[in-house]
Amino acid sequence: MTTSPLKMTKKILIIGSGFSSISAATYLADKGYDVTVFEKNSSFGGRARKFEANGFTFDMGPSWYWMPDVFEKYFNDFGKSVSDFYNLKKLDPAYRVYFGKNDYIEIEDSLEKISETFEKIEKGASKNLLKFMAEAKNNYSVAMEKVVYKPGKSILELVTPGTIRRLRYFTTNIKSEVSRYFKNKKLRQIMEFPVLFLGAKPEKTPAFYNIMNHADLGLGTWFPEKGGMHKVVESMIKLAKEKGVNFKSDQNVDEIMVSNKRIKGVISNGKEFPADIVISGADYNHTEKLIPNNLKNYDDSFWNKKVFAPSSLLFYIGLNKKVKKLPHHNLFFDVDFNKHASEIYDNPKWPESPLFYLNFPSLSDKSMAPDGCENCFILIPIAPDLEDKEEIREKYLNIILKRIEDISGEKINDNIIFKKSFCVKDFMDDYNSYKGNAYGLANTLLQTSIFKPKMKSKKIKGLYFTGQLTVPGPGVPPSLISGKIVSSEVIKDYPNQ
Repeated sequence: MTTSPLKMTKKILIIGSGFSSISAATYLADKGYDVTVFEKNSSFGGRARKFEANGFTFDMGPSWYWMPDVFEKYFNDFGKSVSDFYNLKKLDPAYRVYFGKNDYIEIEDSLEKISETFEKIEKGASKNLLKFMAEAKNNYSVAMEKVVYKPGKSILELVTPGTIRRLRYFTTNIKSEVSRYFKNKKLRQIMEFPVLFLGAKPEKTPAFYNIMNHADLGLGTWFPEKGGMHKVVESMIKLAKEKGVNFKSDQNVDEIMVSNKRIKGVISNGKEFPADIVISGADYNHTEKLIPNNLKNYDDSFWNKKVFAPSSLLFYIGLNKKVKKLPHHNLFFDVDFNKHASEIYDNPKWPESPLFYLNFPSLSDKSMAPDGCENCFILIPIAPDLEDKEEIREKYLNIILKRIEDISGEKINDNIIFKKSFCVKDFMDDYNSYKGNAYGLANTLLQTSIFKPKMKSKKIKGLYFTGQLTVPGPGVPPSLISGKIVSSEVIKDYPNQ
């Protein structure tokens, strides 16, 4: 009589519960691994957590739903669709950009409408926009099919017929590319905004990142109904649990246990949890503080030399009135665009006159605010590692509220019944974020793909990294992809026996 060998299921612990962690956990559990997610905070979602106060529901971080194809592909990988979990509403207008008092441009819900708007502002801009967007769409296709889902291990990942044909886009930058097509300053700023808010100065960002223009103007801006961005987190957790993933909150990992350069598990809240594999979706620099110094991939000098994307000063505000003069998403570019960018990247300091983003999610989802009230979210991009004091936060809130009233005519200062702020210190405290950064590394050429921090420990077997500080980079869709990539690496290295 013969007996079949016992199947040994690998035990995997994942640190953090952001999008990349939940993504990795689900892919691995789907392949039969025993997966547990450890979250230091009391709620799940990482930077995409939510909180409730006084009848308001606030998304704490991401608020733009771009690249719906990536979300659909994610759920399709498990035989599901986005529509199995939540409904999407395409916003029209997608957003409004203010350049001065009653001076704004609305970006509508189709490229045809947007091109008509551009033509009214600059003769010939409609035709040029369609040309620009055709190139952006082609770059997007190359990125999604050939580049973005790669682990960043070899330069050969970037060498494909598609990328070779599009080499020019890696050797020039977004700013110069946009200026080839548009002369009007306002149109240029609209085309440059996605990279400024999500990663780097336009003149430092490879033109290949015009893929973000396709994500913005080509694919449109969407909103998950009945819950906002946290509805995505809830849906992903529901799917993960269906696959067998365990979630533990209030678990502060104090140490990653290593023996003979192999993972042994983690110590969380003073208790040992054995594991074969550890994947960290937490801050990369922080994670390496949990292992012996001699086993780090990167020392502090490495991180100090890196160009980081912005941090943010955020305000969550509850209003006892309905907003009449503003749409869901609003960008205020009524000040010097380049000066603020310089105050983030070149000469880091609190900005004299900041650009800012203003969001009213309850305009699209009434459940996010009590009857007759509005949910308001404000974001000011700032340099990481700035001095962060309550009086500084309050000073900027007053500046922003006055500008909202002066420029849009919507008075909200006297209608605030709840407010909470979140800034550099909170990013450090809540997310162990290096220098309090909000988005990870800036998308410069030398911080793209193979030049990003590696997903796999070079010195510890069984230790992996995922999320915005590794491939493919910052943003919610890239985080979903990052989780898929790291899970593929684990499955290759440690197949279930």
